Amino acid sequence: MSETNRRRLVIGDVHGHYEGLMILLEAIAPGADDQLYFLGDLIDRGPKSAQVVNFVKENNYPCLLGNHEQMLLNILSNGGATSAAMQSWLYSGGQATVASYQEGTIPQDHLEWFQQLPTYLDLGDIWLTHAGVDPELPLEAQTSEQFCWIRDEFHSTEQPYFPDKLIITGHTITFTLPGVSPGQLALGRGWLDIDTGAYHPRSGWLTALDATNSLVYQVNVFKKLVRTLPLAEAAIAIDPSQIKSDRRKKQRA
Repeated sequence: MSETNRRRLVIGDVHGHYEGLMILLEAIAPGADDQLYFLGDLIDRGPKSAQVVNFVKENNYPCLLGNHEQMLLNILSNGGATSAAMQSWLYSGGQATVASYQEGTIPQDHLEWFQQLPTYLDLGDIWLTHAGVDPELPLEAQTSEQFCWIRDEFHSTEQPYFPDKLIITGHTITFTLPGVSPGQLALGRGWLDIDTGAYHPRSGWLTALDATNSLVYQVNVFKKLVRTLPLAEAAIAIDPSQIKSDRRKKQRA
C-alpha cells in the first residue's frame, strides 16, 4: 500500500515530552487527510505536560483516557489535595505536570477535557485502548479499571480477544515484557503494545505507528534521534506462557 494513502497514525504514551512529540510529528509529516490518535498518558513524568495536552486538545485529535489522566480525575472525586489519590498521583509523576502549568494550576477546560476522554476507539480492523482488556470478561462488563490499568492478564492471553481486530495499546513499557529490548514494540496474540518508554532513562523512545502502511516512526527524546522502521522489524513476538511464568514468580515472591 502506498504511503500516499490516507494514514491512521497511533501515538503512544507521550508523558509530557512535548519537544519529542514535535520532532516525531515533523518526521511523520501528517497531511490533511491523515488521522492521528493518541493512546493516553499525555501527562506526568516529562517536563511539558501542559503543552502536550494543549496541543492535542486544540487540534481536536482523538485521545484515549490513560491511567495517569484517570489518577488525576480520581483526585477530583476523592477530596482533593488531602486525599491518598493526590499523593499517589504526585508520586507517579504528577509533580512534573503541576510544575508545567502556570502557577501550578491546571485550568478547568483541561480537567473537563480529561473527563470526556473515551476509554477505547473501534476503527474497524484496529481497536485502540490505553492498557488492554480483560480476556475473561465481555466488553460491556469492562470499565476504565481494565481499559486503563490491566497488564499481565491481557498480555498472557492465548487467543485474540477479537477475531477480526488488532488491539493497539500503550501503558506497559515494552522492554518490561520478556525478550523485548528498549525501543522495540511487543506483539502478542491479537494485540500490539507501542509504549516504548519515552520518559524512561533506559529507553527514551517515543513511538508512532502508521497502521495503514505498517511503519513505525520513533524519536529518542533524550538524544533527539529519529528513525523509521517497518513494523515487521520493530515488533517482537511475545510468548504468553512467559508472561504467565513471570506472574507466578511475582506471586510467590
